Amino acid sequence: MSDRRDVVIVGAGPAGLAAAIACIRRGFSCEVFEKGVLVNSVYRFPTNMVFFTTPELLEIGGLPLVSPFEKPTRLEALRYYRRVVETFKLPVRLGTRVDRVERTEDGLRVMFTTARGEPGVVSAGAVVLAIGYYDHPNRLNVPGEDLPHVSHYYTEAHPYYRKRVVVVGGANSAAETSLELYRAGAHVTLVHRGAALSESIKYWVLPDLRNRIAEGAIAARFGARVVKIRPEEVEIETGPPADPQWALPPSRETIPADAVFLLTGYHPDVRFLDRCGVAFDRATCLPVYDPETHETNVPNIFLAGGVISDAHRHPIFIENGRHHGEKIVEVIARRLCR
Repeated sequence: MSDRRDVVIVGAGPAGLAAAIACIRRGFSCEVFEKGVLVNSVYRFPTNMVFFTTPELLEIGGLPLVSPFEKPTRLEALRYYRRVVETFKLPVRLGTRVDRVERTEDGLRVMFTTARGEPGVVSAGAVVLAIGYYDHPNRLNVPGEDLPHVSHYYTEAHPYYRKRVVVVGGANSAAETSLELYRAGAHVTLVHRGAALSESIKYWVLPDLRNRIAEGAIAARFGARVVKIRPEEVEIETGPPADPQWALPPSRETIPADAVFLLTGYHPDVRFLDRCGVAFDRATCLPVYDPETHETNVPNIFLAGGVISDAHRHPIFIENGRHHGEKIVEVIARRLCR
C-alpha cells in the first residue's frame, strides 16, 4: 500500500483531531493514525473522572461541548470527540500503529501497521506527532512491578471494596484515587517519596485528603520509597538512601496489599521519537522543538499536545494543546504558499 497526503497526523487525541480540522479548513489532504481507540488517553482516564476545567476549554473546531455540569465528565468528553469526528468527517484510522517516520528526497515516509498486522506506507509533506504521554508510565523499576495486582492506571473503586490497597504518588492522580478508594470501602495506604502532598493538587481535593490522613481514615507514608512488591505486600524504605556516611541505615516497613497503584506520572514515547529521528533530552524525555513553530530537529516533523512534556512535568493539557494544530498548519501553509 502506498499513498500520499499533505499532512499525516499521528495520534487521535484532542490535539491531533484539532490539527486535522485545521488541515481540512486549509484544504490540505490529511489522515490521522491512532494505534488505540479514539481519544485513547481520555478513554483510559478513571471511569468516574471529572475534568478540572470548564466545557468550553475542551472544545476544538468551534464545536460546542454541551454539559449540564460546571465541569464535564469523562463520558461527556468521549461523546463530544466522537461528534467532532463525525461533524468534520475527519479521516481517522483507528487501531493503526505508526512504527516510524523517515525522510525522503521529496518529503516524509510514514510506515505503519494495521490492526490485522499488515504493513503499510504513506508519504507526506509534513507529519504532526500528537502522541501524548499517557501510554508510557514512569516505572519504579523495582522487583514485583509487573505482578498482576500492580497497575500504573486506575479505573474505578468498586472492585477494591474491603481490600487493602497501596497507592504510590503524591499528586492529583494519587490523591483522587486514594479518596475514591477510601469512600468505596477500601483500606488505603498512600506512599509518597516527598515530605508532603503536592500543592498542585486540585484545591477542593487537597484539604479533603489532608483531613482523611489526619483522622487516620487513610494511612500515609511520606519520605518513603517502594523497594519491592510481593503478591500480598509492599516493602518501603524511609529515611536517607543507603550510604556508608550515614550512621543509621534507612528503615524498612512492609505494608499488606491486595492491590497496588503506581501513579507516579508518565512520559512521551521516546523510542518512537528516536525512530523518527526526533531529538530529546535523555534525562527528562523532553523532545527538542522550536516553540514558535513546533517543528522538531527533523524538517517538517512537528509536535502537538502533551508530547511536549517531560517525565516529571506536564505543562500541556487539552486546554492549551488544542491550539497547537492551528499554529502548525499555519507554518505548513506558509511553506506551501496556501
